[in-house]
Amino acid sequence: MKKPVILIAGGDMRQLYCAAKLSDEFEISVLGFDKVCFPDDLDLPQADLSQHDSFDCAVLPVPPLTDEGSIFAPCSSQTLSAELLEQLLKPDAVIFAGKVNETLRDSLHGHEILDYMLSEELNLKNAVPTAEGAIQIALDELPVTLNGLNVLIVGMGRIGTALAQILKGFGAYVSAAVHNQRAAAKARLQGIKAVPLRRLSGSYSLVFNTVPHMIFDRELLSRFDRKTLFIDLASKPGGIDLDAALDLGIRSVWALGLPGKTAPVTSGEIIAETVSSMLAERGVAVE
Repeated sequence: MKKPVILIAGGDMRQLYCAAKLSDEFEISVLGFDKVCFPDDLDLPQADLSQHDSFDCAVLPVPPLTDEGSIFAPCSSQTLSAELLEQLLKPDAVIFAGKVNETLRDSLHGHEILDYMLSEELNLKNAVPTAEGAIQIALDELPVTLNGLNVLIVGMGRIGTALAQILKGFGAYVSAAVHNQRAAAKARLQGIKAVPLRRLSGSYSLVFNTVPHMIFDRELLSRFDRKTLFIDLASKPGGIDLDAALDLGIRSVWALGLPGKTAPVTSGEIIAETVSSMLAERGVAVE
């Protein structure tokens, strides 16, 4: 089977490194990046806008669309519309994107759209750069060392587990807030203390939340010392009432999209590897 020609359209720096990684296996072009945004070590072909129906696949960023409905392209001085993208794609082109919603499906309704953020492969690989990025924020924000610090993690999924291991390496005293026996067992397997969520008190200097629904409302935040630093790693709508934290004088950081900000090379290569695997599962030959 002939290898697909792939268009990487829009996104931040991680999409450029995704394009570079995919170029090892496929013919690629990029769209939605001003030349000044290209790192010196990357030489990627820009898409020829006159070549309609040229691409078998498109890789869109996460999120794929702006609030106005155009392709998310923060590295471009020009608006990248779904209509322009449509012109460049073959009628049967497949689109890969992160956090796909109905607005994207409606904008490109003639195409099969696959969400690479649903891939277990990607989420497992992304856990470490996300955790490392969160640690970097903590190191920048805190006036003390992580060694010997009381740290609370809410959510013992992939990211919470990665955080626990890194923090233990720093010598922090790590606890996990849990809401059932299964979560408590996972915490114990990681060698950290499990604390029932309903019994939380403010004995922590640093709190990481990874759960994407409201956990830290005004009442719960009021139990913590004002010197506590909260870092929310959850996707929208998040798990911390940021307005309440501000009113209470508690420092909070909502750290969305960390892998792309703190480790764009690794993050971009993870997206490329995931797209390559998804293509292989569809029967596309990958060398």
